[in-house]
Amino acid sequence: MTTAVSTAAGTAFEAVIGLEVHVQLLTATKIFCSCSTRFGAPPNTNVCPVCLGMPGALPVLNKKAVEFATLAAMALKCSVRETSIFARKNYFYPDLPKGYQISQYDKPLAEHGFIEIPSPGGVSKKRIGITRVHLEEDAGKSLHEGFADAAQKTAIDLNRTGVPLIEIVSEPDMATPDEAYEYLTRLKEIILYTGVSDCNMEEGSLRCDANVSVRPRGQKELGTKAEIKNVNSFRFIREALEYEIGRQIEVIESGGKIVQETRLYNSTEGKTYSMRSKEQAHDYRYFPEPDLLPLVVNESWKTEIAKLLPELPEVRRQRMVEEYGITEYDAQVLTASISLADRFESAAKAAKNPKRVANLVQGELMGRLKAKGIEIEQSPISMEGVAVSADLVEAGTISGKMLKDLYDLSFERGKDFSLIYEDEGRPQQSSDTSALEKIIDEVLAANPKQIEQFRAGKTTVIGFFVGQVMKASKGQANPQVVNELLMKKLA
Repeated sequence: MTTAVSTAAGTAFEAVIGLEVHVQLLTATKIFCSCSTRFGAPPNTNVCPVCLGMPGALPVLNKKAVEFATLAAMALKCSVRETSIFARKNYFYPDLPKGYQISQYDKPLAEHGFIEIPSPGGVSKKRIGITRVHLEEDAGKSLHEGFADAAQKTAIDLNRTGVPLIEIVSEPDMATPDEAYEYLTRLKEIILYTGVSDCNMEEGSLRCDANVSVRPRGQKELGTKAEIKNVNSFRFIREALEYEIGRQIEVIESGGKIVQETRLYNSTEGKTYSMRSKEQAHDYRYFPEPDLLPLVVNESWKTEIAKLLPELPEVRRQRMVEEYGITEYDAQVLTASISLADRFESAAKAAKNPKRVANLVQGELMGRLKAKGIEIEQSPISMEGVAVSADLVEAGTISGKMLKDLYDLSFERGKDFSLIYEDEGRPQQSSDTSALEKIIDEVLAANPKQIEQFRAGKTTVIGFFVGQVMKASKGQANPQVVNELLMKKLA
């Protein structure tokens, strides 16, 4: 089952997808108590009577969690409600010690935002609505493996209980798994730019549930949806949606009915499996949390929080295209993280040709970083080094081949480009025509067959000669001068 089967124009059915994303806020302490939120602590050590739901223990709201949630909501173009209400979401599960989760229900912190993603073909953009952003506490964690009697028992770690989350609920505006993937990518990018979360999926800082249904193409009424839970990567979310869309179409076409349920995705098999029937809101018996006052984020507080908003990715991309003359694709790559974007702009401002800096970062630097399996922060070549190297190429002082060799040496020795350039005696490419003519004459004399091929009309052999001259000159010959001299001698 593939995306094309279920969502391509002209097919009988279309998919409707909405996403619920939980983002852990990067506070030092939990949302309603002073316990640490540090990941990886020994089980059940970051707990207190409030986390554990002990009788008489009262929650106290973490101000920083409210500020982070509001900042994220603003970055997502949401309208922040002045007064929001906490509610108790009642359900019984082993990792929920109170028997309820403090969340928000009918009066959430923020509503009516959006994210824009590229539309099919990339010509325009599609707006994906955000229904709401609300605050809530996390539950604990059930462990089903990794200890002696795991087959008979489930272990419970309550360290995560009470960790502050925001839940970001989209409108059902996505029609394909690819659109869902793009939405999640843009959402994560925006959240990372605000600094309110590290969005680390491996540590559970970002978790996504997908709601998906299918309906006859053109029908306005929504079909019965299934919720896919506990998918731990964007790639697997896309794969799970592809499978689930195909499964639902197959059920309908064979005369069956889709039941509203929660399903799990098995990434090894590439299939979803039924977990339980899907609960409705009324099943949770929401009611206002009696131990917490209404949350008031007044205009003056909103103004203070808004001052913390950074230049967001899309705005930054547009500015960089205009300011540095780079392409939209360049800007997309170079704004993938704040760290990379900041470093690029530092180099672009220092260099004579920002476009050349963009090319070097993407082609030479990032390729080597990927091969080494390290991030930009660990690069031996600083962005100042990239700027220096870009200017040397721009001025014709060194060739592209020389630059590649110097970059290789930088990574081998763990030293910045400028230091390597000095260590190697400040090499320069040669444009001395008399010296180059001597090398060219030797190359031509050694390759009479290729001369015949060139004169017989195979002009591409000129590249062979240039390569031989570059090799003989140890990469220091000016390729443009070499090419001109060769054409004269071969004429």
